Amino acid sequence: MPKNATETCEKMRADKWLWHARFFKTRGLASKLVQAGHLRVNSNRIKKPAHMVGIQDVLTFPQARRIRVVRILALSERRGPAHEAAGLYDDLAPEPVGNPGMDAKKERQGRPSREDRRAAIRLKSSLPDQGGLE
Repeated sequence: MPKNATETCEKMRADKWLWHARFFKTRGLASKLVQAGHLRVNSNRIKKPAHMVGIQDVLTFPQARRIRVVRILALSERRGPAHEAAGLYDDLAPEPVGNPGMDAKKERQGRPSREDRRAAIRLKSSLPDQGGLE
């Protein structure tokens, strides 16, 4: 039997493949996602992390704030570097569109910067007096 024919018959656990492809930081996180019923393989909801996936299967799952749709192109023996993991799948989901209402800057959290404090002082001093409210 040719080597390519045996490679197409190979299968791998769904949680292990998601971890190898670097969609999740740990295999445990990938397993929890599958157990919660958030993974679909070829449009069928899967609830067992040991479900076997193979080449050409289409996986749909949430990651961060977007829905990922990927087609498996290859299986791997190990969790390798990111450039190697990117070759394991073809991303079928369109790129997320940014929220037009959001400013290009990230919203700051925590303590305001010097620039923010000075802008607040300028704004406060430019406002008319509110009649004794202090």
